[in-house]
Amino acid sequence: MPLREQVRFVSDAAKLTGHLFLPDATGRNDAVPLQGVVVAGTWTSVKEQMADRYAEELARRGYAALAFDFTGYGESEGDPRDYESPALKVRDLRAAADFLTAHPAVGDGKLGALGVCAGSMYASAFAAEDARVGSLALVAPWLHDRGICEENYGGAEGIAAKKTAAAAARRRYEESGEVDYVPVVSGSDPDAAMPFDIDFYLNPERGGIPQWPNRYAVMAWSEWLDFDAVALAADVTAPALLVHSEDAAIPDGARRFYDGLAGERTFLWDEGVQFDFYDQAPQVGVAADAAAEHFARTL
Repeated sequence: MPLREQVRFVSDAAKLTGHLFLPDATGRNDAVPLQGVVVAGTWTSVKEQMADRYAEELARRGYAALAFDFTGYGESEGDPRDYESPALKVRDLRAAADFLTAHPAVGDGKLGALGVCAGSMYASAFAAEDARVGSLALVAPWLHDRGICEENYGGAEGIAAKKTAAAAARRRYEESGEVDYVPVVSGSDPDAAMPFDIDFYLNPERGGIPQWPNRYAVMAWSEWLDFDAVALAADVTAPALLVHSEDAAIPDGARRFYDGLAGERTFLWDEGVQFDFYDQAPQVGVAADAAAEHFARTL
């Protein structure tokens, strides 16, 4: 069994809490340093939902893998809470890399970065700006640009409405310190970030866990909708692996990103819906195997 250590490290804005997974020490030569991988879960998530799962699977395959709560989420510090900021999350990934590269079990070489769903946007942005990322793996990647946002959020009018609501929520926060929230997932609230009943998030046996409050800060919509992950591809020079399915979220975004990549690239098509890749067999095993092989070959 992999070893799990609770760790804390400091980002720009807050002290962050994570889980560092290390391979079972049995039969392992401690004198040989491990290759490190930073894992980013999807938007609004806490580490226990899917980042821990992938970090543990990578540790089973011989890596030192770090999952953590981003600023304002889960056990990490930071206000406002549950505020989805791509720029802040990229800075948190940089801090996670600082921690991981300084760990005595981890070697001095390049790091791997793995993103799940929208965590793929943040992992890609981190890889595009930080030369320490020597290999990138994206699992069921949500990678959007303006066109994809319009397709998924009610066209130009839908985006404008969300940004108007975000601006009003921002003013209220700046004036009073109060944060306007909507549910992340709800089939009964049309203002929810994902206005559907999604089993993964609502099932306590899967992602509907106490650590996750199911709330989305309305003022975050503007930054989220303006973030162009597809355009990042041209700046990603690290070898990249994408694992996706035609039945998962926005495969066209993944294709556009893949086509724009500047470096070595591999696309593995699997089967399953988006949320299968968060916690289900065989999808998690297939993705973890592919990522581990990709890191072994390219780091």
